Amino acid sequence: MKRLLLLIGIASLAFAQNVTVQPGLPAVTGNRHYQGNRTPLRPTPLMKLPIGAVRPGGWLREQMRLMGDGFSGRLPELSTFCKFDGNAWTDPTGHGRFGWEELPYWLKGFIDLGYVMQDQRIIDESRRWVEAVLATQQADGYFGARTNLVGQNTLDNLETLDIWPNMVMLYPLRTYYEATGDRRILPFMLRYFRWFQSLPLEAILQQSWQKHRGGDNLDHLYWLYNQTGEAWLLDAARVNHERTSDWVGGVPTWHGVNVSECFREPAQYYQQTNDERYLKATERNYDLIFGLYGQVTGGGFASDENARPGYRGPRQGTETCTWVEFMFSDEMLTAITGDAKWADRAERIAVNSLPASMTPDLKGLHYLTAPNQVQLDRGNKAPLIENSGEMFSYDPYGYRCCQHNTAMGWPYYAQRLWMASGGDGLAAVFYAPNTVTAKVAGGAPVTIEETTDYPFGETVTFVVKTTGSARFPLSLRVPEWCPQAQLALNGKPLPATRAQQGWLTVERVWNSGDQLVLTLPMQIGVRRWDTMLNAASVSYGPLEFSLRIGENWKPYGDNPKWQKYEVFPTTPWNYALALDEKMELTRKPGALAAQPFTPDAAPLMIKARARKVPEWRLEPNGMVGEIQMSPVPTTQPLEEVTLIPMGAARLRISMFPVVGAGPAWDANPPMVHSSAATHKNPAASKGYAWDGRKGAAEWIEQRYQRPRRLSWSQADWAANSAPASSKLLWWDAASKSWKELKTRGGGAKIEFEPVETTALRMQVQMAPRQGLRLAEWRVGGPKE
Repeated sequence: MKRLLLLIGIASLAFAQNVTVQPGLPAVTGNRHYQGNRTPLRPTPLMKLPIGAVRPGGWLREQMRLMGDGFSGRLPELSTFCKFDGNAWTDPTGHGRFGWEELPYWLKGFIDLGYVMQDQRIIDESRRWVEAVLATQQADGYFGARTNLVGQNTLDNLETLDIWPNMVMLYPLRTYYEATGDRRILPFMLRYFRWFQSLPLEAILQQSWQKHRGGDNLDHLYWLYNQTGEAWLLDAARVNHERTSDWVGGVPTWHGVNVSECFREPAQYYQQTNDERYLKATERNYDLIFGLYGQVTGGGFASDENARPGYRGPRQGTETCTWVEFMFSDEMLTAITGDAKWADRAERIAVNSLPASMTPDLKGLHYLTAPNQVQLDRGNKAPLIENSGEMFSYDPYGYRCCQHNTAMGWPYYAQRLWMASGGDGLAAVFYAPNTVTAKVAGGAPVTIEETTDYPFGETVTFVVKTTGSARFPLSLRVPEWCPQAQLALNGKPLPATRAQQGWLTVERVWNSGDQLVLTLPMQIGVRRWDTMLNAASVSYGPLEFSLRIGENWKPYGDNPKWQKYEVFPTTPWNYALALDEKMELTRKPGALAAQPFTPDAAPLMIKARARKVPEWRLEPNGMVGEIQMSPVPTTQPLEEVTLIPMGAARLRISMFPVVGAGPAWDANPPMVHSSAATHKNPAASKGYAWDGRKGAAEWIEQRYQRPRRLSWSQADWAANSAPASSKLLWWDAASKSWKELKTRGGGAKIEFEPVETTALRMQVQMAPRQGLRLAEWRVGGPKE
């Protein structure tokens, strides 16, 4: 990787210092005080500090305090999977109930919460679980539930060995080792991986989650190798990579959680191969995922279980599991590569999307959070989202996987506010109020107090405290959105020329009381998403903004302590932005609220101008109507609207249509479904390809929420791409069956007698040895 390196020598009163500008931190030989990669693994630019080294403050500490009192901190009261007695994870023989992923998911975040917050109740409760898990190890090295040996707990009851739950459980054991130095942990893990390495190759990671998520196992193997130096672990890592789904060759599954935690696996293996093609495979995976399904604001991608062709707009949700897993992947990739873009991506999720996945008091969560989501009721939203049933309302008892897995989100983020860097230095990876204590230089302890309102403020102040003087590099991330960072040391400005996105490193002799101030100037930004119907989003620094919508919280359920909620809008939401009008930022006076992620406490607001689009309304099932191509004509009067940070808006419009001359808003737009096509274009009926089933019969449909009168169809096929034959069918609701249409005319456009229907299907027979490319498919009625 080519790296821009600009060294600016600056004379100080007593000691020379350098300000270094880099797009990425280099992979160097490591840090003498914190374990990085041993040879022959590739050195990592950043190394995780031991748990407890970073003590969060301010708004971030409040998130975790609320977690401790919320569903994550009290999950044994709510989840049968977290009951200690009778649990397979607590029985020395591995017998009992609930031996799959749920308990490990929760404990993974719960134990970290305890040690980050130094909460003795949580620490003691976690220790009880850890001791029980350690006692389940068998003579051959296997540990945990016996049912996982035959896959009885898997989603499909696979009847094959399933080590996915063990992958998750190893994370809390690693945390326990970090926090206590317990000498049993490393031998325990070595015995387990000896058992793993002894398995027949065909028995390793055979199918289901474990096969896709082998990157988690790879992470453990490298961590254990770095702790012990046992060379055979690298061979186990090779086998693990070979038996994991092929993330080097592409995206083998479009399940949202799988994508978020598995796309990184090639970059993890890059540490062993030192072959940049593996790193590029991860970057290619990311670009493909976000190019197809991530053309929305907030840091996520459309995957309301699986990412689906035709369902990629801003009303498609992202699982709460996916948010926290993507943050962890981005954090891991930041350490592996030193590339600041991965930290930017984790931060984008953390401050814009994760807060709204839970109630402000963190006592409830919902399954799906979307950029555009104006009503959070219990109603079934399928097929507009993939799963049926309750998915939007807040419920501390529900959403099984997310209910348990969410616990890791904030604690993992808080631990990585700071990381150790090469040259025995420190790097500020994320910004929030905190205090870090770590070893630098020759082993001297240093404490840095960080004071900031970031992401709501643009100034971050670091005060160094040491018992003497110590020379070490201090690296500060400069986000991509920041055009020009500014540095001041002890009140005097430092030159800081920089490339777009990267790191500023100040290397000098630091004395107790030194104060370094980083200013990241923020400004209102408007992004036009030409690949998402030319919609617009509004930002200010790292924060994305949503329309402020009045909220009516309606409780339901029978336990007042753990209330469930639906949330309904009390104010209009169907606005298109008037971008030719000026926007104004206002800041709420006074100190930042402890919990700033609520509409009333939001410290920043943007006043914008907009016009209503009356045709934009809720679908019959209560889901927000999809945005349509901008510009959008509307004769409604100009109004002032208020935008608030996206993380503070549980009801939100974050991807806006834009006022202007254009086609009229379609009050009954189509939703496109297909048999096995790959969706290539965000416009609903454009850009489909059938590649993998040459010679097969395939189909594509346009479905409507309300009946529509249709009389013609026009399919425009790409050059050198046409079906051997095709026919049109319409859905007859009365008979609940597809009926073939008698068509007339030739060429691309064909006509038929008008039908009133909620779905039209084009069925195609692919020619032998030829794929199909559908550039655009349009249908219409007699007057269209």
